[in-house]
Order: sequence, then structure tokens, then C-alpha cells
Amino acid sequence: MPLSRLSSPFLSGTNRITLQMLQLLVALIPAVIALVYFFGPSVLITMLLATTVALIAEAVMLKFRNRPIKPFITDGSAIVTAVLLAIALPPLAPWWLTTIGILFAIVFAKHLYGGLGYNPFNPAMVAYVLLLVSFPLEMTTWLPAVSLNAQPLDFASTLQIIFNGPLANSIDTVSGATPLDAMKTQIGLMQLPSQIIQQPLFNGIAGLGWQWVNICLAIGGLFLIVRRVISWHIPVAMLLGLVSINAIVWLISPETTASPLFHLLSGGTMLGAFFIATDPITASTTVKGRLVFGAGVGILTYIIRVWGGYPDGVAFAVLIMNMLVPLIDYYTQPRVYGEVTK
Repeated sequence: MPLSRLSSPFLSGTNRITLQMLQLLVALIPAVIALVYFFGPSVLITMLLATTVALIAEAVMLKFRNRPIKPFITDGSAIVTAVLLAIALPPLAPWWLTTIGILFAIVFAKHLYGGLGYNPFNPAMVAYVLLLVSFPLEMTTWLPAVSLNAQPLDFASTLQIIFNGPLANSIDTVSGATPLDAMKTQIGLMQLPSQIIQQPLFNGIAGLGWQWVNICLAIGGLFLIVRRVISWHIPVAMLLGLVSINAIVWLISPETTASPLFHLLSGGTMLGAFFIATDPITASTTVKGRLVFGAGVGILTYIIRVWGGYPDGVAFAVLIMNMLVPLIDYYTQPRVYGEVTK
């Protein structure tokens, strides 16, 4: 019988979760292109490895839990977790580091709590923190931007380092500090931020390559807001929280901290603001709660960066605020229409 003669209404069968995950991946494309341009093809190798391990782990866990494999493995959530973690890892992270992180994210941070929709913490950030605490040396070995590297690595050398370890003649090439780490270390040596920022690593703003990656992430985040995949509340609140406390300290003591622009465009600021903190499962669900949640992530990020033991505190800040979500939601519930306040 023709569809026009059937009874209405007709409901679309589009998988909303799959569509959202697909749009998240599309929004990450500009940042991935910037990462490849400035730091080489290693991010693509890590991304492919992470995605493969994530899909295998997802299928195995669904089998163990007696859940249908196809509808869950094709929803895109495992792929998004893999891509987010791959972007956050150092460019030349060894294969076993990526594998451990993805297995922990999928098996423990996701399925241990019952799968998608039940995890209280963002799986990618749980894995990132585990790796950072357990393997600090591997997690702090970064590639300099290609233009600062006297001997840029080709694709074959990149594969060799990721799967077999550093080459004998590339030890100096594969080691380096991130702009956040370098800034924090040199401020501790009583150097002025205004002088530090003029070094080639920083490119006068927030780090050669890093600033463009963050700008691309912000563009992708705006795409998600326009598409209504995420709301503006958490990103805006997080960035304002970070900038506000940074500006206060910067105005009072400019010799002990970098400018707000530096903190906005370095590290994982934009990744956290638009792609991590906005996770609808682990973030606050009320309008006021999202503002509180985002502001808390921004303030904690700056506190950990400047006074904590790690140069970039986005992951820790998000996980801390994830723990406070039930409390935030409880005290920010909207008033029911028609309810009289006592």
C-alpha cells in the first residue's frame, strides 16, 4: 500500500545519538587538519589505532553483557571517545599507551557503570588522567611544531617510533615541552611571562601550532552550538570562569602568570570547553546548573595550571565537577510553573 494511504502520524527512525556523534566528529575535522599540519601525521595513526581498539573493546563488552552488538557499536560513541583521547595524547604516544587508555575508557569508565548513559565521568578524560598519573614521562613527551623541528619525521619514522620506540638518532627530535609546561617552568625560574612569550615555541601568543588548533576547536564548537548538538551555557561559562580568575591574578601580579589570551589558546582549553565539559551524560542538566558547572571547570583549570602539579588541568577540572553534578542539579532545579514560593 502506498505510504500516502497509511494512517498518520509517521515517526522518523533516525538514531539521534548516531547523528549527534557524527556531528561531533565533523566538528573535530578542522582541529585534526591543524594537528597534522603543525605536528605531522602521527595523530592520524594514533586515531586509527584508538578507534580500532575502541570498537573491538566495545563489541567484546557488549557480548559479555549479553547486549545486541550492532545498534550499540554503530551509535558512534566509542569512536568519539577514541578520537577525543587520541587528540589529547602526545603526538608520538607509543601504541601500548593508546591501547591501555582506550581499554580503560571503554571497559571501566563506560561499561562498568552500565554503558552509554550511565557513566558519571567522561570516559576519555578518565583514561587521560589514568595515563597521566601512571605514565608521566610518556605523557609529557611532545613533538615540537614542524617548523621548529630541524629534522621533521616522515611517515615511516613516525610509525617506527609509535610501534617500536624512538630511533637512535631521533631522541632529541621527539622530546619537547608544551607551551603550558614551558611557561610554568620558566616562571618558576623567575622569568617574566612577557619575555617568555617571545621565544619561538610560543610564537608571541600561545604556542606555535597550539593556538591554531584551539581556534579550530572553537570553530568546531560554534558549529555544534549552531546545530544545537550542545548548548552555549557550559562553553561560555567555562571560558568566562577561566578568563575571569586569570585576569584578576594577571592584573594583580603580571610577573607570575601568563595573559588570559595565552590560557585561552593553549593546552586543552577549547577541547574541554566545547567537546569534553559539554558531555550531556556527565554534565549538569539544568540551565543554571550548566552555568555553575562550566564556571567551576574554568576556575579549577586555571588553579591547577598555575598552582597545581600539572601544566594543563582541564581533565582534572572536568572530573572534579562531574562528581559535583548531583549536588549542582539538586540546588539548581527550576521552579515548577504555578508553584508558590514560601
